[in-house]
Amino acid sequence: MVRRLVRQKGLSMKTPGPSELPASQERLLRERLQVSGYLADEDLSTTVWLASALQRPLLIEGDAGVGKTALATALAQSQNAPLVRLQCFEGLDLAQAAYEWNYGRQLMAIRLNESAPNGAGRVQEADVFNRDYLLERPLLRAISQAGPCVLLIDEIDRADEAFEAFLLEVLAEYQITVPEIGTIRASHIPQVILTSNGTRELSDALRRRCLYHYLDYPSLAREIAIVKAALPHADTRLVEDAVQFVQRLRREDLSKIPGIAETLDWVRALFQMQHSHLPEDMASVLGTLGCLLKTREDRFSMSAERLRQLVEGRRTVGVAENSNEQAKVAV
Repeated sequence: MVRRLVRQKGLSMKTPGPSELPASQERLLRERLQVSGYLADEDLSTTVWLASALQRPLLIEGDAGVGKTALATALAQSQNAPLVRLQCFEGLDLAQAAYEWNYGRQLMAIRLNESAPNGAGRVQEADVFNRDYLLERPLLRAISQAGPCVLLIDEIDRADEAFEAFLLEVLAEYQITVPEIGTIRASHIPQVILTSNGTRELSDALRRRCLYHYLDYPSLAREIAIVKAALPHADTRLVEDAVQFVQRLRREDLSKIPGIAETLDWVRALFQMQHSHLPEDMASVLGTLGCLLKTREDRFSMSAERLRQLVEGRRTVGVAENSNEQAKVAV
């Protein structure tokens, strides 16, 4: 009955396209990230797509080593766009982040002009304060790109609050004001990714200008998929054993929890040592823990007995077979 009425009215039973288009673009973005070596779940890829569609910065918080910086790198690769990176630190200022005048070149230009025969003209301020003498730092370089680019503002929580205040103009209007020459506006809006390890609280003004995503450590199935994608030649059992061990290790009382990069380093080291699974000899395992444990306290707190306890029961039936299905559920 409903279908007959629909046909009589000339209507379509199909859901309108606008709701399908964003979903297809989100899937396409996720596939491109995967081709670039980054496995993103649906929540993350949707947030990244929305940030791009709305031309808003994306703030990603999470512990060190969960893949925040790697996301920006993969995003740039997936778009075949340049990655401009600003590494934040305490004391970061305008000259290091945005621009600086090339005073040496300016002084040389003034002296050359003064030494010209017959006093070839007086140097005007506009002669030496223009774009030719401006040294572009990451922020200015990003908004000056002739095409799309990805701007990574890494570890923004390490910068001072005063730098955050300057950053607001860049993130709100995608422009930088240089007093000597005026305001420089972006011809192409860069896709901005800010990362934070949560070492200090960021200002409300900065958060309001950004979309937000919290990136946690991956589940067992997802981390197995990540390692297998990055190291396809490693034995499946070795990958399973190693990832399960690292997941247990993260629950220990450590001063620095190993991230995904440490997991990859460890599996790569075990593979180079021609192991097809975790060795039974705990001394061999202890010798490789420098890939996972990066502080003296963590390294020497891991005794052979505690290591054996973590390794015990490492094999879970069907982990390899179920990892893909679990990953799909997680996605």
